[in-house]
Amino acid sequence: MPIIFAQAILFIPTLFTLGKNGGDLGRMFTDHTSGWYMLIYSVVVIGFTFLYTALIFNPKQISDNLKQNNGFIPGVKPGQPTTDYIGSIMDRITFPGAVMLAFIGILPGLIQLLFGMTQAFSMFFGGTSLLIMVGVVLDTLQQIETQLMMRQYDGLMKGGRIQGRQTTSAVQI
Repeated sequence: MPIIFAQAILFIPTLFTLGKNGGDLGRMFTDHTSGWYMLIYSVVVIGFTFLYTALIFNPKQISDNLKQNNGFIPGVKPGQPTTDYIGSIMDRITFPGAVMLAFIGILPGLIQLLFGMTQAFSMFFGGTSLLIMVGVVLDTLQQIETQLMMRQYDGLMKGGRIQGRQTTSAVQI
């Protein structure tokens, strides 16, 4: 989602700089190989990653749920210290993910610069399309696994014609 938000935000200046009056500003927002574009895009992606994570993941709610269910984090007092601890861990996890997401977002521009690829080729095989492909593959694998578990995968594999992997507790030599 942060990449989609960032692309939408960076598309807005191109609406105002279209035509002959755009000049350098217009080229800065339309040329994905520009250093300024990559820098601004990366900062916007990182910012939207933190914003999106803060909207979706609420440390206060997690802390309250832990408290209500008699759960705790060893070494951290319940209440506000737990909320602060969860928030700090969330920030530590979010930052490297945001940087990697920004890198994946500027990957098509880097591919164009380093390898001399056309913009169409680098946009098709890099960045957000790569994320979408990986997401679809992971979702498909998860759905297949769910279907197999629903249909008693282990029973099917032991008694049917299809033989799957078998585990043994003792190794024969």
